[in-house]
Amino acid sequence: MQFDSKSASLAAAAIAAVLASPLAARAGPAPAPQFTAEKCYGVAAASQNDCQTSTHSCAGESKQARDKESWIYVPAGTCTKIDGGSLKKT
Repeated sequence: MQFDSKSASLAAAAIAAVLASPLAARAGPAPAPQFTAEKCYGVAAASQNDCQTSTHSCAGESKQARDKESWIYVPAGTCTKIDGGSLKKT
């Protein structure tokens, strides 16, 4: 049996989707860090936020870097030292 390149690509994409689906099922809030932490708004890189906002429901779903609603855990006392960091949603 021979496969053309289109069929092989389609099969590879299907296998990749099946393998990736368990990762999507685990999406949710990030676990609390092992250090004393505070939520820091406005400093998360795109797709690196730790929890939901009004525009998405899970960790890692922010589309824009430094979104004022997205937050990440940082060690207590460091948020306000980061340029653009805020302890409150703005």
